[in-house]
Amino acid sequence: MPDASQAPDRRNHLYGGQAVIEGVMMRGADHWAVAVRKPDGAIHVESHDIASMTRRVPVPRKPSLRGAIVLGQSLAIGYRALSVSASASSPEEVQLSRGQMGLSLALAMVLFVGIFIAGPAALFKWVQDFVGSGILVNVLEGVFRVAIFVGYLVLIGRSKDIHRVFEYHGAEHKTIAAYEHDEPLEPGRVDRYPTLHVRCGTNFLIIVMVITIFVFALFGTPGIWWRIGSRIVAIPLIAAVAYEALRLGARHPDSALMRAVMAPGLWMQKITTQTPDRDQIEVAIASFEEVLRRERTTSAGA
Repeated sequence: MPDASQAPDRRNHLYGGQAVIEGVMMRGADHWAVAVRKPDGAIHVESHDIASMTRRVPVPRKPSLRGAIVLGQSLAIGYRALSVSASASSPEEVQLSRGQMGLSLALAMVLFVGIFIAGPAALFKWVQDFVGSGILVNVLEGVFRVAIFVGYLVLIGRSKDIHRVFEYHGAEHKTIAAYEHDEPLEPGRVDRYPTLHVRCGTNFLIIVMVITIFVFALFGTPGIWWRIGSRIVAIPLIAAVAYEALRLGARHPDSALMRAVMAPGLWMQKITTQTPDRDQIEVAIASFEEVLRRERTTSAGA
């Protein structure tokens, strides 16, 4: 259990995390850790430094850039954590190689771009001939994109394996919420907290998709290739805006405006987070305590 007097000030850093295969990744300011339940019941824990560009170079700290930088960094850390979890949670004879993991990720990215970006853009370019209004077409495209995203989450949530990932997602949120309320990190105390958390990747994705509705409505009705290309190019800029909105929502939870902005993401978390069991909470705590341990060690050596 971490000593709160030695831990970093809860007000100065917003901790985050990610559910992985049979485990949880937790991220601090300078370190990240992943804990995974192994087939024999033991918990594998490992941690790594974060080589943050925003700390080395002043420019990316600007609000206009740091969202895109953090998004890229989060994807890189998430991939590494997912690789660790896939290896630690599987018997040796069925483990995927690094190349197989990379190929799976690349395929997932291609499918994501095709289903959520290129597909709707191409479809509503055709719909434009029947609707007439370029603004209305772009708005309909954005609403359609959100709808298929929600449907996708509902569909994959029916899978037993994905449902377990959603349970670990709930364990991640409960652990961070308990820490933020100065609770000791014990399974019974952590389990009292809700699975929903305002500072969540689901919130981020929903905010991105809602912002795209307004941004793409201003793009007019270009040709099909520019229509698709503009969607892809604009994503980092939209991500930067969404990141700042998420930070504001976390910093100002009592603001009526921020509660309204965060509400769709919290509703979506009713799908992407599920109630974890004690074993899953123990894994989330192990990951978070490792981040705190690394941060205390670094502070003591400074």
